[in-house]
Amino acid sequence: MTKFIFVTGGVVSGIGKGIAAASIGRLLKDRGLTVFMQKFDPYINVDPGTMSPYQHGEVFVTKDGAETDLDLGHYERFIDEELTKRASITTGKVYSKVIEKERRGDYNGSTVQVIPHITDEIKNAVYKAAKESESDIVITEIGGTVGDIEGLPFLEAIRQIHSENKTEDVLFVHTVLVPKIPGSDELKTKPTQHSFKQLMSYGIKADIIITRADGEITDAIKEKISLFCDVPKEAIVESKTAELIYEVPIIFHEQGLDEYILDKLHLENQPDSKKCWIKMVNKFKSASKEIEIALVGKYTDLHDAYLSVVQALMDAGCTNGVKVKMRWLASEEIEKEGGEKLFEGVKGIIVPGGFGRRGTEGMIKASKYARENNIPYLGICYGMQIALIDIARNKLGLKGANSTEIDAETPHPIVDLLENQKSIDAIGGTLRLGDYSCTLEEGTVARELYGMEDILERHRHRYEFNNSYRGEIRKAGVVFSGVNEDLDLVDIIELKDHKFFIGCQYHPEFKSRPNKVHPLFDGFIKASIN
Repeated sequence: MTKFIFVTGGVVSGIGKGIAAASIGRLLKDRGLTVFMQKFDPYINVDPGTMSPYQHGEVFVTKDGAETDLDLGHYERFIDEELTKRASITTGKVYSKVIEKERRGDYNGSTVQVIPHITDEIKNAVYKAAKESESDIVITEIGGTVGDIEGLPFLEAIRQIHSENKTEDVLFVHTVLVPKIPGSDELKTKPTQHSFKQLMSYGIKADIIITRADGEITDAIKEKISLFCDVPKEAIVESKTAELIYEVPIIFHEQGLDEYILDKLHLENQPDSKKCWIKMVNKFKSASKEIEIALVGKYTDLHDAYLSVVQALMDAGCTNGVKVKMRWLASEEIEKEGGEKLFEGVKGIIVPGGFGRRGTEGMIKASKYARENNIPYLGICYGMQIALIDIARNKLGLKGANSTEIDAETPHPIVDLLENQKSIDAIGGTLRLGDYSCTLEEGTVARELYGMEDILERHRHRYEFNNSYRGEIRKAGVVFSGVNEDLDLVDIIELKDHKFFIGCQYHPEFKSRPNKVHPLFDGFIKASIN
């Protein structure tokens, strides 16, 4: 029988609710339980795939092609499980399904309402995730805060799930901010009390309260929260600001959170197997040497736009005994100033994914600089396409070479739409998404890094390398080291006689884990260190 944990937020968002949920998942997995995680996003978009990164940060992609909230990246990295479409539910998805059923006549003439039809659809998403994953625990994070009007159907649905199951099978965790008053530096619990009461007004009583504050949550503060919120003092857990996000499960464990959850859910108190996680955290914290990596992108003023890329770099660095310092370089700035000064002192250059024309000439300059100065280069998705354009222009002399995404009239369309993409009008959910196979050529750097011939990697793009240019590009010393043989598409390129110059059409950052670093990031950081 699957048990359910629901994580809600009060007062304000952005205080680490996703990290708290992921940490609980890690704690329970270390107790020998199987865990599946979900995120409910109350916005009306079907998914974040069409949103600007400035609205929503990075889009994380699951193995089966769902475009999701970045919190799913935290979930996968913490619990080391590959999630599915069942892990991401939005208001847009829920209403689309209900309206589709209404149009088919599934409701037998009933008036379609928020209760029961919308809430039933939300509940089904939870129960189906439990059934398909066959997990001991399903942890569901409710996006936003308890005061958000668009979140009310989700709160009502999880209230109903509580009433439909045994008390010991459902647990509510509420994450709150305990703000510090400027001047007096006094921590105030009143916002916690109000958000708790707001949740109570919806019929949900929090079993555990996780606090976030700038100062220390003293016993006196815990006693006050316990008194006003009718929650045992031992169920009030402090989420301290950690040097490393992977420390949070350990911080929770030291306060007995996993013990308390096992007790409340009537689960056997199995031995803790946290040693490997603690060893990994200690190794990360002991890294002393520092290397600087330049990230060249369109959204460098919003670091969340590249969250998984940066985390994969940090993880690969710490695994190799170094701390990675990021040098955030806006591609438009490189267009104006060139690369000589901006890249001075960096040990590696990475160009991550992106869309559209803006800043692309700066990215091409970044590829050229790395190539000509023998600086390790990793181009991800758009970054691979950029590298091919650089090579076509600057090594082969193909003047005006470009991607048709950037210049529809380019005389040399090095990157172009697939034929089956040219007739697509809708942009949402129509990219090449999720896991695709790739065969690695023997004797290549990619094959050596992966240590296997066939791999599965996650994609998110619409444009591909134009196969009609394979012959010419090979003349420039490019090796097509990874190819999807079913679709005859190039997925990995590398340069001969270069310290490390690799481009991949997929997103390796989505499969990187702190205790299982992705081979491409590992190879890139090793080359950067050397």
